Amino acid sequence: MMRRTWIVVVVLLGGGFVAYIGWTSLQPKKLPDGFAGSNGRIEAVEIDIAAKTPGRLKEVLVDEGDFVAVGQILARMDTEVLAAQLREAQADLRRAKSAVDSAASSVTQREREKSAGESLVAQREAELDGAKRNRARAEDASAKGVGSAEALDAARVQFFSADAAVKVAKANVAASDAAITTAKSQVIQAEAAVDAAKSRIERLQAEIEDCTLKAPRDGRVQYRVAQPGEVLTAGGKVLNMVDLADVYMTFFLPTAEAGRVRMGTDVHLVLDASPQFVLPARVTYVADVAQFTPKTVETAQEREKLVFRIKARIDPELLKKHIKRVKTGLPGVAYVQLDPQAEWPANLRLRVPE
Repeated sequence: MMRRTWIVVVVLLGGGFVAYIGWTSLQPKKLPDGFAGSNGRIEAVEIDIAAKTPGRLKEVLVDEGDFVAVGQILARMDTEVLAAQLREAQADLRRAKSAVDSAASSVTQREREKSAGESLVAQREAELDGAKRNRARAEDASAKGVGSAEALDAARVQFFSADAAVKVAKANVAASDAAITTAKSQVIQAEAAVDAAKSRIERLQAEIEDCTLKAPRDGRVQYRVAQPGEVLTAGGKVLNMVDLADVYMTFFLPTAEAGRVRMGTDVHLVLDASPQFVLPARVTYVADVAQFTPKTVETAQEREKLVFRIKARIDPELLKKHIKRVKTGLPGVAYVQLDPQAEWPANLRLRVPE
């Protein structure tokens, strides 16, 4: 019985020792002064490729895992309805342009009528002036007793007729002015209809262009969210891709160490998948609010201590050179140079893949 108990104790102690060794192996090794280290995972900016307008997904031209270049066509939405609306808008544009020409012709015609009316006014005013002189002579002759009453009446009738003719001619000119104003208003309305039709055409052309979904950046397709034939709402996701030009590791440091980290601080990354390499990175973000260590973060510090989230971006030129080998989600360790004068240990000096 005693022997069996000792065996159990030995097994438990052995298991505990193995667990301790395993736990300590996950923690960053002891670093010299001026450096800090913490575990993290490689992440990248994710981008959703989505439909801007509702419609049916016509085709998807890439598969999960494909590398894509900026501007590359990834998928197309069905555009038959938009194409029909575009043809309708183009017909409206032609009709509006024709209305502009017609209204402009009407303005020209009304201006000519006004010009003719003004000439007629001048003629009627000349006739009125002659009739006025005739009436004056007839009245003078009648006053002297040398003129007949009939001649005086005829002169007065001629005068009043000429005066009425002048007023009619001036009224016609005024009517021509009103007609010109109306015709010009019609021109403005027709030109507004042209602008509206052009705007509709531009909007529909933009919507048709947006139905061709393109890669906004270089990257890799992670997921195909929708399949050809599916009807999507506005903003419906088609693909999810990662921007492999913006890859970083997020890690956490306790208050004492995080307070010494500045933007642009050098960081060297060692990934579990390729421990033979030490990759260059720089701090691009330091949280300004402390938090408790998340459960998913493996650190040697106790959970009661507050930590700050830090983000270190991998050198973009290095990423561009090895973009086909970049994978997100890989765990590793980030080593931060807290003291700019501190010399990197030999095992943490940069060693990048060829």
